[in-house]
Amino acid sequence: MIAKIGRSSSLYGALAYNNLKVEKEKGQILFTNKIIETTNGTYSITQLADSFEPYLIANRNTEKHTLHISLNPNPKDVVNDDKFIEIAQEYMQKMGYSEQPFIVFKHNDIDRNHIHIVSVCVDENGRKISDKFEKMRSMNVCRELEKHHGLIPTTDKERKENDKIFRPINYKAGDVKSQIASVVHHLQNYYQFQTLGEYNALLSLFNITTEKVEGELRGMPQQGLLYIPLSKKSERVGHPFKASLFGKSAGLSGLELHFENSKTKLKKHPVKQTLKSVVTIALQSTDNEQTFKRKLAEQGINVVVRRNDTDRIYGITFIDHNSRTVWNCSRLGKELSANTFNDYWNNNIKPEIKESTELQPKLSTFNDAELPVEESHHLFDFLSTDNHEDGLIEALGGLLPEAKGENYEEQRFINLMKIKKMKK
Repeated sequence: MIAKIGRSSSLYGALAYNNLKVEKEKGQILFTNKIIETTNGTYSITQLADSFEPYLIANRNTEKHTLHISLNPNPKDVVNDDKFIEIAQEYMQKMGYSEQPFIVFKHNDIDRNHIHIVSVCVDENGRKISDKFEKMRSMNVCRELEKHHGLIPTTDKERKENDKIFRPINYKAGDVKSQIASVVHHLQNYYQFQTLGEYNALLSLFNITTEKVEGELRGMPQQGLLYIPLSKKSERVGHPFKASLFGKSAGLSGLELHFENSKTKLKKHPVKQTLKSVVTIALQSTDNEQTFKRKLAEQGINVVVRRNDTDRIYGITFIDHNSRTVWNCSRLGKELSANTFNDYWNNNIKPEIKESTELQPKLSTFNDAELPVEESHHLFDFLSTDNHEDGLIEALGGLLPEAKGENYEEQRFINLMKIKKMKK
C-alpha cells in the first residue's frame, strides 16, 4: 500500500474535490470522525467545513493546515468498505491524528479503488501536530497495515519507481537520459495537449524541451525529434537525446496521434470555459505578471510565457493540473490572446473583458471567506516557487494522478463571487 500525504492551505478545496466525487456518484463517504452529523446523512461542503472551523480558528499561524491523504492498496488487493474503514482509522491513529476530525472518502471512478482522508494538522487547542519524519513514519505504518490486513506488500522497487515519476531533471545529478525517460514515459498518460508547443510548455516544468530536426536518409526526407535538458534558468545544458531512445510514443508520430486524440477529448470539454473564467478573473484582479502567475498557481494552474528577443510576448500557455489539460491562450478566446497580455504587462494597457452571462451563479448567497480552491496534485509536490521564478505550483500533493478530477461548478461559482466582491 502506498500513502501520499499532501499539505495545503485549502481545506475548502480538498473537501470540494472529494465531495464532488460523491455528488457525481463516483465516490462515497465511508467514515467520519468528530464530524457534525446531518439528519439525512448527506453533506454539503460548508457542512463538512464547519466541523474543522474551531481547529483553524485556534491556530491562524499554520499556513498549510490541511491534510489530504490518499491510501492506495495494490490493484490486486480486494478491499471491502469495512476493511478500508479499519485501515483508515489505524493509519490515522498510528500517525497521531486519531483525535482530529477527519473524513474518509472512497473513490471508485477507476478500476483501482482507493481512499482519501481529509483532516487538519492543528489540534483543538491550536497546537500544530508534529510532522517530523512523517514520510518514514508513514512508510512504516503502511508496512504494518499490509501485514495486519493481509495486503500485498509494496516492494522497494515499486516505491522507488513511484517516487521517480514526474520529477524535474537535474543534469548535475547525472544519468540525464533516465531522468528524461521518467517524465516522457508518463506525461501522455495523464495530460491532454494538442500541439508540440503545448507539449513543450508542459515539458518546461521538468527542465526539458524538444526540437524538430530534418534531413535526408538515402535520398529520402526525414523528420525527427530531440529531447534537450535545461537548467533551472531554462538554459540548454548537456547533449540532446533522440526521441527513439524513449519509445515510439515520444517521437513525432506518437505525439501526433496524441494530439489528435486530445483534440477529440477536449472538443466539448467543460474545462475550457472554466479555465477561461479563472484566467479572466486573475487578469482583471492583478496588475503584473508575477502576481497573475501566483494567483493561478494557487489554483493549480501554471503559466508559461514565451517572449522574443525584444521582450515582446508572443505566446502564453496555461497548464491546468486540476483537469490535466494544456491550453495555448488563443484556444481560450481572442480576448485572451498573447497581444492582450503583452499590451497589459509591457505597455500598461489594461484589457476590457466583458463578464460572461453563461457562468452566472445559480445560488444567491455565498460566504466569500471560504478557503481557496484545492491545490490537489501529487504529481507536482516537488515544484516550488523558491526554485522557479515564474511561479510554479508550491507544495502540490495528496492525489494520485489516476484519482484526480475536475471541480468545475464549484470553481466557477467561487470565482464569480470573487469578481462580485471586487466590483463592490
